Amino acid sequence: MKALSTRLALCGALALAALPLTTPAASASSPLSPFYEQRLDWQSCVTGPDDTTGKELEQAGAKCADVTVPLDYANPGGRTVTVAISRIRATDTAHRIGPLLLNGGGPGGSTIGDAPWIHGALKEVAGRYDIVGVDPRFVGRSTPLDCKWPTGTSIWGAGTRFERAASFARDLAERCRRGAGDVLPYVTTRNTARDMDVIRAALGERKISYLGYSYGSYLGEVFATMFPARVERMVLDGVIDPARYSPRLLRQTESENRAALTDWADWAAARHAAYGLGASRDAVLKTVDGIQAAATRGPLTVGAYQVDERVVPVVLFTGLSQDNDQAYGELALAVRDLKRAAQGVPVEPVASLAETLRFVLTGDESAYGSVQSAILCGDVAAPRDPEVYRRDVERGRSVEPLFAPVTRNIGPCAFWDAPREAPTTVRDDFPALLVNATGDPRTTYAGALAQRRNWPSSRLITLAGPAQHAVFGVYGNSCADEGVRAYLSSGRLPAGDVTCRAS
Repeated sequence: MKALSTRLALCGALALAALPLTTPAASASSPLSPFYEQRLDWQSCVTGPDDTTGKELEQAGAKCADVTVPLDYANPGGRTVTVAISRIRATDTAHRIGPLLLNGGGPGGSTIGDAPWIHGALKEVAGRYDIVGVDPRFVGRSTPLDCKWPTGTSIWGAGTRFERAASFARDLAERCRRGAGDVLPYVTTRNTARDMDVIRAALGERKISYLGYSYGSYLGEVFATMFPARVERMVLDGVIDPARYSPRLLRQTESENRAALTDWADWAAARHAAYGLGASRDAVLKTVDGIQAAATRGPLTVGAYQVDERVVPVVLFTGLSQDNDQAYGELALAVRDLKRAAQGVPVEPVASLAETLRFVLTGDESAYGSVQSAILCGDVAAPRDPEVYRRDVERGRSVEPLFAPVTRNIGPCAFWDAPREAPTTVRDDFPALLVNATGDPRTTYAGALAQRRNWPSSRLITLAGPAQHAVFGVYGNSCADEGVRAYLSSGRLPAGDVTCRAS
């Protein structure tokens, strides 16, 4: 569930008796003290002539550093890994609040490059924070993890061939076990939260503020549970209900995705002259159904790719997280290419479709899918019986035949080793600012409402209407954006929940 791109998002006990739920800062005599007391070596963020992210960070005045953390917090004298961070320093030093750590979601998404655009979204408030982008352990520029998968995602539509999907998921799990089995038990949200506290100490701070999108909301919930005294201000955008967090997090989002598809169909119908997908909502949806039927009869040739009935729903699902003209236009172009391929017309995919097909059908971004699954599977155990998934797909297909085989499909977590550490029981209350759109097809609005009830001292900014995943600085709603900026500036939550209307 990566908040800031159109890619998929998403979702036995470890011997940690010495680490209570709320982990204290390391004392001088603690085995963790070398990590908490380390001095960071800030360098240029540019790693080479083709490093676009590094150049953008450099232009924004950022510097980068590697933070050393233990692979296993129960054995701090053992193997270590590095966590890469970027920082744009506060300019309003007289009113400086402290560091604002970022997580853009995924899980498995790189956030080190997000500091410049968050700096811009914060406007005048930005100068009061050190804005810190973090690539969590095994993500991006941090110590890498790559299971050498033939795909960038573990979410692959089951279509009518469940046995094939189960075999594929089993193979993905085995590849990770063979190639990275020694680190998989430690690729978890709880360890990422522990890393965040080490980052806090290495920055020389008593507290941090935090802005987390999508999966980043769950990371924030876990951090606030484990280290409540270390939080200054917290914004969670695209809110996950922690009671529903699991490798099957996308299950039962079918209705929201169908509503998003319908909204997009209305948009495309109004632009039939440009895209040729149908002059009415029903006509556009009929075009989509025709593409899926054709792909079921036999794979569609789209450039160098073969697109069957498993992949078409994934393309649609991937394109339905951002409710704006650019994202809708990219999806319309992709569907137009698929329509032509279904008609037997030779077609080279537009850039957005080519990127999605490369992500789903090749190993170019194997590391992303590897880490995403490692985190989800390492946090919460998934059902082990393939029949659970088969029956669930069939039940879902009877109501939503297009998306249910994607959101309910079997994945590698069904064949993963059991988590070594018990899942986090998120605390009952914490004062944070929650943000969610009512039509969000990834982190559904029901999750935000549930977490608002779980954290009664929090406040919720609701963006009413759009099928939008990630709001602050992404959608462009002044009401929601100003609400986040006001809270991060003053530290005061709104007196009550706020509803913002989409223009």
